[in-house]
Amino acid sequence: MAPLNKLNFITGNKNKLAEVRAILGSVINVENQSVDVPEIQGTIEEIAKEKCRSAAEVVGGPVLTEDTALEFHALKGLPGPYIKSFLDALGLEGLNRIIDSFEDRTAEAVCTFAFCRGPGAEPILFQGRTEGVIVRPRGPTNFGWDPIFEYQGTTYAEMDKEAKNQISHRYKALVKLQHWLAEGQA
Repeated sequence: MAPLNKLNFITGNKNKLAEVRAILGSVINVENQSVDVPEIQGTIEEIAKEKCRSAAEVVGGPVLTEDTALEFHALKGLPGPYIKSFLDALGLEGLNRIIDSFEDRTAEAVCTFAFCRGPGAEPILFQGRTEGVIVRPRGPTNFGWDPIFEYQGTTYAEMDKEAKNQISHRYKALVKLQHWLAEGQA
């Protein structure tokens, strides 16, 4: 197998692309492509694998995909992988109202990267998790649910990019991917 010298990251989200390039850029060239793939229902891992398989089929080669989940402990892990739909339908305040009647406002941010060598290959998963608390929105509202996810007293939205890139769920998953790439596994 030829060593991998670039990753084709499947995303249309410029913020995610910037974070991935900031964290992985010293190890591998990260290119990007926006591909529409069906989103199935299932566990975080099932969704990540299927999305990656589908993207590899469309692209006809190696791909990297990413899925983000936000699990509210009071809701036994919901909205989980469906956070984007919940956020689109309810907004930041609506997500807060869902758990207002619960004492437990803790949550876990989960990022799952899936790498697939190409059509027919089995995706490999790299997952990172960060524990936090759901709070009323604070900070800029230009990146998903960042304004309501607080880590050690500061929301993701209030953090500068460098600080967030050292502790986030995405960072933790990318470090695992980075080690895997450095070991020449790709």
